[in-house]
This record gives sequence, structure tokens and C-alpha cells, in this order.
Amino acid sequence: MTAIAPSLTAQPLRFLRLPEVISTCGLSRSSVYDAIKRGSFPAPVPLGGKSVAWLSSEIDAWMVDRIAARHT
Repeated sequence: MTAIAPSLTAQPLRFLRLPEVISTCGLSRSSVYDAIKRGSFPAPVPLGGKSVAWLSSEIDAWMVDRIAARHT
């Protein structure tokens, strides 16, 4: 088992499935996967089988970065 980075333990870990990621960040399904391919969006975490989810903290950090980029 891999140790969790200390910065991730500041808030409770929570997995988001794709519909919630889409709702939270406002991107479409295809835009999420295109951004992952470009390396500009967090990659999903495999849960087993064909199931994947995203860490809510990584989605929140991505949104904060997008807001910060607006001001530069």
C-alpha cells in the first residue's frame, strides 16, 4: 500500500465519479478525457474492474488553478 502525501490528508479523502466531476467542474465528458490526455486535468484513480474515480481534492485544486489563471 502506498503512503498518502501529507497535503492530501488535510481534508477527508473523497472519490468523485464522472457525473459528479462533470457537475463540479462544468466540463463535458469528452472535454474531461481530452484534458486528461493533454495532462491538464487530474487523471482518475482506478477502483477495480472498469471503475474509476477522481479525488475531490485534485478536482478542487484544478479549479483553483483555473481561477488563478484567469487573473494572470
